[in-house]
Amino acid sequence: MAAEPEAPASGRYGRPADARADRTLKIVGAVLGAALLGFVAWAGVHYITQEDVSAQLLRSRPVSDSEAQAVLEIRKEKDATAVCTVRSLGEDGGEVGRKDVTLDRREAHFTTLVTVRTTSRPVATELKGCRTVPGSGDRPGD
Repeated sequence: MAAEPEAPASGRYGRPADARADRTLKIVGAVLGAALLGFVAWAGVHYITQEDVSAQLLRSRPVSDSEAQAVLEIRKEKDATAVCTVRSLGEDGGEVGRKDVTLDRREAHFTTLVTVRTTSRPVATELKGCRTVPGSGDRPGD
């Protein structure tokens, strides 16, 4: 009669080494995965919300049948050059005028008056958006 080896009594010697290592790896993996997910979320939000130029149309008015004026409030880096696009709309909602305005004032916050020439009487003016000119913050001597 051959003697069968008996299994160690459960709970007497603790968990096997493999089970402890598996549990540790799972915990480390979960922590690193959560950290990576948090970083990706932060980077995405930062990328989406970061703006080099912030502009707002304060007011506008038609000056004549061929011109409209708009007052823009601009926030940008002091040394950056911005380009803002303003357009005027006619009674039917179609575009009757458009202008790209280059703003290279060495101020961080200012207002400016923009005059847009139109093909017919403007009834509304809107700010389409602003962007910085690449390399505008790299002035010689900086």
